[in-house]
Amino acid sequence: MKKKIAVVFDSAGTLLRMYRVAKETSTGNILENIESTLLVAKRPRRALVVIHAEPVSVTSTDPRTELRKFIADNRLKIDISCSSGPISTEEAMKIINEQNVLVGDVIEVIDLVHRSCPENYYIAAGLIVDGQLQFIPYVLSTAGKLYSNAFRTIKILHSRDIDTYIASGDTMRSLRKVAEKLCIPLTNVFDIATTHEKANIVLALKEKYEIVLMIGDGLNDIRALEVADVGIVTTQQGDKRPQRLLEAADHVICDIIEVIDIVDSLSAYDHR
Repeated sequence: MKKKIAVVFDSAGTLLRMYRVAKETSTGNILENIESTLLVAKRPRRALVVIHAEPVSVTSTDPRTELRKFIADNRLKIDISCSSGPISTEEAMKIINEQNVLVGDVIEVIDLVHRSCPENYYIAAGLIVDGQLQFIPYVLSTAGKLYSNAFRTIKILHSRDIDTYIASGDTMRSLRKVAEKLCIPLTNVFDIATTHEKANIVLALKEKYEIVLMIGDGLNDIRALEVADVGIVTTQQGDKRPQRLLEAADHVICDIIEVIDIVDSLSAYDHR
């Protein structure tokens, strides 16, 4: 017999208030309060690449070191968390190996985002590669801290025997602390989830639950919102959300706690 309800949360911008900084490699310009998925969506075959490195290992490296050498010397893995077209990790790594981006560029954005969000749950670094133009337009860093109502929302859901999940493009290193704080089992956390993978996670959960809700805030959540029984977009990050994202949702909320009212309305309807 299926369980009643499951709620799937994106992480960045949904459970976490995000602080993002990007550096434009061609000009050196610093862009603050950016939306990384929108930078990816600007052109076809762009990808957001996650570098699996502890921030301290980056900031303790000679800033004159080439990023490709830093990745090779430390045998670091990269992953693609979202893209605007087909691009593999192998192609992304090839582009990185052909560019002269320095570790110092990454250190700069890490330092800036840390100053913006000193009480963070995690800091991550990455870059955007352009598969069509074969170059790296941006290096970037992100930091996040829990929204004030995130813990309360999850606690109420758990008190009502509703299972919660996280499906995020972030790494498990970044998500572990968030999940532990919110008492979400790590077995319910899906990391490095692309747009298609998030949708597949929701579809798989629909086989186990009568109703699956998806809560997100970015373009990489659209497919999951569409296949969920109830799709919810949050605008609590404060920046303007793309119209096609809003149109993919059944509900648009400005605070994560509003999820409780939506769940209650589903339960009330079921008992009419």
